[in-house]
Order: sequence, then structure tokens, then C-alpha cells
Amino acid sequence: MQAQIQNICVLGATGSIGGSTLDLIARHPESMRAFALTAHSSVDKLFDLCVRFQPEVVVVTDDACKTIFAEKLKSSDLQIELLTDKEALSQLVSLGEIDTVVTGIVGAAGLLATLAAVRAGKRVLIANKEPLVMTGDLIMSEAQRCQADIIPLDSEHNAMFQCLPAHYLAARLSPEAAGVSRFILTGSGGPFRTMPTEKLTNVTPAQACAHPKWDMGAKISVDSATMMNKGLEYIETSKLFNADSSHIEVVVHPQSIVHSMVEFVDGSVIAQLGSPDMRVPIANALSWPKRIASGVARLDFRQVGRLDFEAPDLQRFPCLGLAMRVAEQGGCAPAVLNAANEIAVDAFLQGRCSFLDISEAVEEALQTDFESTSTDLEAVLAADKSARETTRRFLADRKLNDTTAVVKARL
Repeated sequence: MQAQIQNICVLGATGSIGGSTLDLIARHPESMRAFALTAHSSVDKLFDLCVRFQPEVVVVTDDACKTIFAEKLKSSDLQIELLTDKEALSQLVSLGEIDTVVTGIVGAAGLLATLAAVRAGKRVLIANKEPLVMTGDLIMSEAQRCQADIIPLDSEHNAMFQCLPAHYLAARLSPEAAGVSRFILTGSGGPFRTMPTEKLTNVTPAQACAHPKWDMGAKISVDSATMMNKGLEYIETSKLFNADSSHIEVVVHPQSIVHSMVEFVDGSVIAQLGSPDMRVPIANALSWPKRIASGVARLDFRQVGRLDFEAPDLQRFPCLGLAMRVAEQGGCAPAVLNAANEIAVDAFLQGRCSFLDISEAVEEALQTDFESTSTDLEAVLAADKSARETTRRFLADRKLNDTTAVVKARL
């Protein structure tokens, strides 16, 4: 009997997660199909993917690029439906033909589509941290109500997922109910783990994006350099696995071989190890509860040699400390943290602020008034919008003050 083909929707098909997912789909055409693809503005790359994978439906979210892509489709022989409505992403993930949704959109932009996929009862493979950081309680409760399967794609959370009982997420177990004493998040420490702190003031976007182990997009690479990515993962761990801060620990592991660990009350520690390649967790999630080949080279322990672990330096990486504090605070605070970080990282990548300004901008946003207890979607979105405006003003004022200081110095 022929196996049923899994129809997959890839949100953010032109990004790094999208690329790894499509590589796996291409390796397993007997069981997977790229039914739908989305992109923001990379229309040339998206068109090439359409030629190769022949999806049924495509969404382009940038208004100007929709027209460009429509013209490219019109002049081709491709029979692909292009959704252009304002709510196109949410409409797309709700289509009955789609079995699995891979959320590879960077930032808060993927929130509503992720929530729509959950409410449509899909298997949702969550790669972007932000939806769970912003509205994790809502997403997990809606997943249970709508019988949607949530499988994390972040290498750290997928590692924990593999270490835990198979029904942990679906049943919304507590750590105590599963006999878990600690969720241990590992992180490489990024490119600045050993750089003298006085030199961090002058680091460039190129340096921040030069991750020693992982090949990632610019925003995620900067988050790794500040260790905000580990802070977001800390919050995400609390939401995904129904855990409070007493159950979560962060350790720096420069080799990026142990992707995370779970410690149980009997003293046993189960770790998931693998090469630092996103195809490993994506393959696990696409085929779960089975296993498929990922195309990744086997881990050679003779080459690995040693595994090192150390405590994170919260003075060097203040973003991590801010996120850990926010995880305990709850409410809309995680949304504020995430929004401020997105704006500050974008400014850094464009040369409009320094590397150290990122943490200061986030801390400034967390000092403002916002709904401190509600996790209602409207309150979260309002806090997100307000934090972005606050951060833009803070960075603009910082830039103006810096420029004024330089002019006075020259005079």
C-alpha cells in the first residue's frame, strides 16, 4: 500500500529554516510534498523554488513584491495560485489540504499565522521563537483545545522534546508529573564568548553574524551574539514545557554538540546530541514519531574529542539576564522584550546603533508602562506596538546625542 503524502506548508520558504525543510522534502518525495510556500520579498528565490517544487499555493507578504511575483507567474507555465489578501497567511495555513505547517518566519510577523494553524488543528512545527515568547500560554491552550500537534524545531527545544515522554506536550504535563527536575538549555556563547568586554562597543554586524557553529539568518545570528536567543529560548521553554524558572537552567557549551538536556528526579540526565545542522531537528519533527534520513553527516566522537560546559556571563550578556527576569514576570513583558529586541537588532544591522545599544534599548522598553498581567492577544499586540515605538524613539535620541557629542568634540 502506498504511503499517504504529507502536504507541507513552509512559511518563510526562502529563509534558512525554509531551505533546510525543502532539502528534506526533496530527499523524501515518496512521503512529503511542498504544497504551499511563502516569502516576504525574495520573489526571485521564491520563483525558483516554485519551478523546482511545483507548489499548489503561494503567498508573498510584501505589497510591492506581490505585483512583481504575479507578473512572473503570468509569464510562466506554472499553474500556481497566488493568495494576495491581507489575511493570506492565516487563510493559507487553514486550507484543508495542508497537513503540516512549518513556521520559519523570523520575528513577530509569524504570530497570527502560527495561531491560525494551531486553531485549524494542524501539525505545527514551530521554528520561530517569537510566537511562543509573545503568546505561549494562548498557543499551547489552543493547541490542546483544537487537537493540534505542536513540535518545536529550535534545536534546543526539539532536543528536549526528544528526551521527554512522547505525550508530554499533548497532555500539557507539568515537570513534576513527568518526574523532571531540570530543563538544561545549552548555547554556544556565540562569536563574542571570549572577546574582551571593552571591545564589544565597536563590534560590527559582520562580526556579530559570523557564528562559530551555526549557519543562520542575520537577525538570529545577532541574537546569538547577544545571547538574547538563549533568553528567548528560556521563555519559550517555560511556555512549551509548562515549567517555571526553578526548572530551567542555561549552560554555555561551545562545541554545540549537546543541543539540550533533561534531568529527572532520580538523577538521570538524558541529552540529545548531533551535528549543528538544522536538518536534524526538522527531520525529527517532519517524521515524528518515526525517523527519516536527514542527509547530515554522522557525529564522529573521535573528532569531537571533548565537551565543555560553563555558566553564562550575565554581565557580558545582559540580554540573557533581562529575558530570565521577564520569564518570571510574565504577562505582556515577553512581548515587550521581543519587540524592543527586534527593533534594536534591525537598527544595529543597518548601522544605526551600536552592539551594546541593543540591551540598553530593551531595558528601556521594559521600564515603560504596559499591561503587566494580561496574556490576551489584543493586549499582547498593543504592548508589542508600543514597545516598538518606544525603542525607535530611544535609539533616535541616542543617535542624536552621539552625533551632538561628536560635533562638540570637534569644535
